[in-house]
Amino acid sequence: MEEEFTAVVPCSSLAVDSVLRFATAGLFWGFCSAPYDARKRGLTGTAQASFVAKSVGKFGFQSGLVAGVFATTRCGLQKYRKRNDPLNTLIAGAVAGAAVAAQTRNWNNIIGVACLVSAFSVAADHISRAN
Repeated sequence: MEEEFTAVVPCSSLAVDSVLRFATAGLFWGFCSAPYDARKRGLTGTAQASFVAKSVGKFGFQSGLVAGVFATTRCGLQKYRKRNDPLNTLIAGAVAGAAVAAQTRNWNNIIGVACLVSAFSVAADHISRAN
């Protein structure tokens, strides 16, 4: 069923859907974790509200970025290679991980995050194919 769905739906639609879903999840995560982090830093009042707002935006943006890069890369590879196999997921996970870690400008971090996101992506893809 998945092969038929990705063959019919354009990659841009899949990317937008992924960005909206994961950015929303990132926003909720930010709303849950940012007040705790602000209290841990001893922030109160306006400083706490500012910290929470920045954290929520950061989590939402990073989650949406990873999802968009991953979905676009995976879909593009599937269309280019005309195969739906774990290699597409492996490459897309590495590209998405590298994209989010690029802001550190540290090659060790970029490679590490790329490998980590790639491994989790392949594991999740394997589990979803098994069911």
